[in-house]
Amino acid sequence: MEPQRKIIHIDMDAFYASVEQLDNPKLRGKAVAVGGSSQRGVVSAASYEARKFGVRSAMSSVIARRNCPDLIFVKPRFERYREISEQIRKIFFEYTDLVEPLSLDEAYLDVTQNKKGNPSATLIAKEIRNKIKEKTGLNASAGISINKFIAKVASDLNKPNGQKTVAPEEVIVFLEELDIRKFYGVGKVTAEKMYRLGIFSGKDLKEKSEAFLSENFGKSGLHFYNVVRGIHHSEVKPHRIRKSLGAERTFNENISSEIFMLERLENIAEEIERRLTKSKVAGKTVTLKIKYSDFTLQTRSKTISYFISSKELILELAKELLYQEKMKNSVRLLGISLSNLNTEKGDPQEEKKEISVQLKFKF
Repeated sequence: MEPQRKIIHIDMDAFYASVEQLDNPKLRGKAVAVGGSSQRGVVSAASYEARKFGVRSAMSSVIARRNCPDLIFVKPRFERYREISEQIRKIFFEYTDLVEPLSLDEAYLDVTQNKKGNPSATLIAKEIRNKIKEKTGLNASAGISINKFIAKVASDLNKPNGQKTVAPEEVIVFLEELDIRKFYGVGKVTAEKMYRLGIFSGKDLKEKSEAFLSENFGKSGLHFYNVVRGIHHSEVKPHRIRKSLGAERTFNENISSEIFMLERLENIAEEIERRLTKSKVAGKTVTLKIKYSDFTLQTRSKTISYFISSKELILELAKELLYQEKMKNSVRLLGISLSNLNTEKGDPQEEKKEISVQLKFKF
């Protein structure tokens, strides 16, 4: 049997919006959305003041403004967010080298064996949150439990600026009471199917046999059968290997001229070159992403025999893909991504970043 682990999930509270409020006191206490305010704009993050009006990330800026007429839009400053994210990550490494960043604002930490020799994951999480506040002025929430799944769910329960521990003896009851939509792999379509099968909670899920779940959900059936019993073997992986790197742009107005498209692609290729240089990676496969005005999506890819990272070569292949076939409509979005990267053989230093023997533990 595998040893039980102590996993912490740290999630910054409304990170992008909180950074903007931190840097600009005039925004504090106000409804703030990070993102574009145009007709095509999308909310990247919303302050808690904005969330009270139903403003959420990935929401259309038009709908967000409709929900909250006094909403203040702020353009994202990713370099600033990365700067603070690095400060936070250094705090994590004071406690453990087993840190798995999911994005700039969240990460898993395995503190089963930690640098402080502290047997309590709950106290470690509290210390980390306090240090983040002292160092950056920002609030973080945390979830603590025996695996990544439960820790991540728990971190959302006492937001903002709180934490929740699900101790080993509490896991089964916690999972039984959990809404089925909170389980990994249960999206809108799967949730609707589960509802039709009478599955609304973890308890309902647990009552179904492995054979039943496999019959109805294929390979995911075994996952559902295990996870509701507290079995989730995914380890905290400190070196996540990036599979692709890309950038895309949504236009304020649909474009149909290929000349204008080439101008946009050049800008995108330049951004990708910058990211590749910073990450010290290169790739062999270029993919062009096209979203038309009717919202249909098309991708075109080409793989070459050598690694590239320069804007010129990326743009050359993107042009070739653009001219591959005639546009069927005007275009609202273009994107380029580079995959088949030289990180895929797994150099442990190439972490790139766009989620039992029974031991007695003091949680």
